[in-house]
Amino acid sequence: MAEDLLHKKQFPPYAAKKGEEYMNAKQLNHFREILQALKEELQDDIERTVHTMQDEATVFADPNDRASQESDIALELRNRDRERKLIKKIDESLALIEAGDYGYCDSCGVEIGLKRLEARPTATLCIDCKTLEELREKQVAK
Repeated sequence: MAEDLLHKKQFPPYAAKKGEEYMNAKQLNHFREILQALKEELQDDIERTVHTMQDEATVFADPNDRASQESDIALELRNRDRERKLIKKIDESLALIEAGDYGYCDSCGVEIGLKRLEARPTATLCIDCKTLEELREKQVAK
């Protein structure tokens, strides 16, 4: 997801050296840069959407055209709401970096892992805890 949104900047995956301490200053800086770039891009998209919606605010006489425009606007607003929630997660992740808690599972405290954080920089659960959470959600949904 994050790599889909980072179009402007390409960040090569962090290559940990053998024996390197987990979440050292270089790793934290790497993820801070990724999170900040992602946040900037999301904020730019939101701002661009607001300007576009203001510019395209047209009143159509044809009900079908109006319905189509309203449907497009509703879809765009849902997407922006998701992005707003992602920005909140990014801010939380940046706060974790500053507190020195980034990269560790909220549930069990183990290392989340560099590869998982590269794929989802806002991850707060290790893969095992996330899998258990998803299984519980499936059981409750049935």
